[in-house]
Amino acid sequence: MLSRDKQITLCVSVILAISSLLIFIPSIIARDVESISILMPAPFADSTVKLVKEFNAKYVNTIHLEVIRGPLETEAISDLAISSLLLGDTPFDAILMDITWLPKYARAGWLEALDDGFDQTEIQELTNGAQLGNIYEGSLYRWPLVADMGLLFWRTDLMEKPPSTPTDLVSISQELQRKKKVPWGYVWQGRQYEGLSCVYLEMIDGFGGQWFNPEGEKFGLDYQPGINAAQWLTNLINSGISPRAVTNYAESEALQSFKSGDSALMRNWPYAWAELQKEDSQVRGHVGISTMVSIPGVSQASTIGSWGFSLLKGSKHKDAAIKAFKYLTTNEAQVELFTEYGYTPTLKSIYQNEDLLNEYPYLAKLYGALSIAKMRPETPVYAQLSDVLQRSLSASFTDEIEAKSSMKNAQIFSEQIISAAGGGIQ
Repeated sequence: MLSRDKQITLCVSVILAISSLLIFIPSIIARDVESISILMPAPFADSTVKLVKEFNAKYVNTIHLEVIRGPLETEAISDLAISSLLLGDTPFDAILMDITWLPKYARAGWLEALDDGFDQTEIQELTNGAQLGNIYEGSLYRWPLVADMGLLFWRTDLMEKPPSTPTDLVSISQELQRKKKVPWGYVWQGRQYEGLSCVYLEMIDGFGGQWFNPEGEKFGLDYQPGINAAQWLTNLINSGISPRAVTNYAESEALQSFKSGDSALMRNWPYAWAELQKEDSQVRGHVGISTMVSIPGVSQASTIGSWGFSLLKGSKHKDAAIKAFKYLTTNEAQVELFTEYGYTPTLKSIYQNEDLLNEYPYLAKLYGALSIAKMRPETPVYAQLSDVLQRSLSASFTDEIEAKSSMKNAQIFSEQIISAAGGGIQ
């Protein structure tokens, strides 16, 4: 029998041992938890906060996901990622990537293929538009979080149906302006930035041409449809259908004009719908959605935009990152991002959900636009090609040079860029 003093000493020792063990256990668990990080533009970082918390709760003892909130501007995100990649020791495991970046990143060897993480069945569950821009040279490098495509928004209180041709758009705009229904007929993204390239892609396709023909590896900028597209956009400004200030408009400026009731038609992205339904919108309840106009006999087109997850080369957490990619793009996650933030879903199942279609009838319009979505030129030198196009269009809009000459210059410079890059679009 132990003495009382020895019993007390033993109890104290046991308590201290248990306390030490309790302190030590979390550190053991912590070492078993994989920490992964994804760099996202600020809007997506904000809109996925709830989903990230849910993911971390589900994998509390195995994976911890941290979202790095990047800048608001698209290109600033890319610059941040590339800077870290060039240093050779990026602090990110993954990046939420714009659809046009993939060829550049993949060609540079900065990405890890995702082929063994996603099977063909999962790919087929994506809408046709969401399946674009994820593969480079036969390998899957990107998994889409949201889809995006250019849309034509129109005032249902000012017209019975949206214009379907460029001529229709002009005549409807002029008639409404003549009757003083609106100061402006049509607003769009005319600033010298990527949005302008997207606008032009829809119009060159609408006039029956192509920015770039991958089969013939030729540009179509100085062919007649390309010239007509540039001239038509220029004429919108010169005729007063679009304000001259449209040359400084990005998405937000065009949205503000339309939302305040100052314009009858607007080219923008799906996110605008939710903004137009807010209480401060002067056109709330009077907005329809359509695809961009085209000449008779030519199919309408919509520029595909999209953000998707890519795994950066060198990450030691591939399997954990893929689990995060999949969780953030489930059917339930897609519904939340759509209903709460207006992001366009990528899964076919969302567009087949009768309850959602009844509550959000415009879902069917989004699905139709995705089915005709077109890619911008898929090339590692896309940024340079887009810059050339933007500069040429801006010169035409400001009357520095006529549209025909501006497109001829764009054609020459684009061919030079591809030639210097070794030829070929890939």
